[in-house]
Amino acid sequence: MLTYAESTAIQSDFAARYRAVRTHSEAICAGLETEDYVVQPTADVSPPKWHLGHTTWFWETFVLLPHAPDYRIFHEDFSFVFNSYYETVGKRVLRTDRGNLSRPTVADVYRYRAYVDAHMHRFLENADLSLLESLIDLGLNHEQQHQELLVYDIKYILGHNPLFPVIAIPLTPVVLVSALALPVAVSEGVYTIGVQDTDQFHFDNEEGAHKVYLNAFSAEPSLITNGDYLDFINDGGYQNFRYWLADGWAWVNTTHANAPLYWHRVEGDWWCYTFEGLQPVDPAEPVCHVNYYEAEAFARWRGQRLLTEFEWETAADKLGWGQRWEWAQSAYMPYPGFTTAEGAVGEYNGKFMSSQMVLRGASVATPAGHSRHTYRNFFQPDKQWQFSGIRLVSTHGK
Repeated sequence: MLTYAESTAIQSDFAARYRAVRTHSEAICAGLETEDYVVQPTADVSPPKWHLGHTTWFWETFVLLPHAPDYRIFHEDFSFVFNSYYETVGKRVLRTDRGNLSRPTVADVYRYRAYVDAHMHRFLENADLSLLESLIDLGLNHEQQHQELLVYDIKYILGHNPLFPVIAIPLTPVVLVSALALPVAVSEGVYTIGVQDTDQFHFDNEEGAHKVYLNAFSAEPSLITNGDYLDFINDGGYQNFRYWLADGWAWVNTTHANAPLYWHRVEGDWWCYTFEGLQPVDPAEPVCHVNYYEAEAFARWRGQRLLTEFEWETAADKLGWGQRWEWAQSAYMPYPGFTTAEGAVGEYNGKFMSSQMVLRGASVATPAGHSRHTYRNFFQPDKQWQFSGIRLVSTHGK
């Protein structure tokens, strides 16, 4: 049984964290014009308005409605509009149709956020949260995931606008461990993978700490740069099937890809879209917006390979990471003993354990405090719009 002081401290902490997270979501969107909020140029991209509504719907549906007796829903149609993939909760707008939602308006969505926030603040100040800590933690981390998706989607929307608009987007400064010059060597042995301190927040796909045997390997201290990747392009990397997985080669031929996403050839030089507009490709910057197929092809071209997610986690303490999500040579699969939770929360990660590859680390688009060594991000291997990059196993430790 918690003491009054302990209960009050929990309430105060959650109220402050809730306020900070919700404020950051709106700060990401502060530079948008109304028209920017509703665009959906591809199925993978959701309109910014939808993200703001969906993250609000999460608090309304999973916290306020079940646990705040006096709460009344803001609008009876919003569950249909802002549910993402939760079959347990009911019907929803198809993901591909989110760009057709001219209504509710942007103003309606911000009113929705204000309404739910007011109720959540009262709830967090007055309710007994001792049994809801894990749910509220999940909600905060869920919104932080959508904050990163907001950055991805805003960049895709504006990066496919022929005017290449400039916009101020708050990104996370990355402080690297050190400017490492030598490969990070890991000895042959048995290592523990997965969350061990289960009292700290983590997603269910990180649970199931288990032992893995690793051969000795060395990880490159730095991410692959734009200059490195230009060498691959200039050597005909996109024209040589020998470097590509069969699905990757099919992707190249179907999409006619010849460079990372947002790169443009202008009068013989490579430029790329950034939030500062169209800029010359900086050869010293870590390459970004490459998919798994591209990362794997580049590794083959270099005569190296990607790290597995187990190798990455084992070496993480000695790596300078956080600039780009790093593709791992690992399929997204459950850890031993993984079980799906009951209800809608159980739909969060487990049902996506098919046809996806793991990424490890974090990126400049990842909100502060939303990264850890055991975090397992995952996407289909053809996706480029996330802030993803490449780290290789050193040639000295294949």
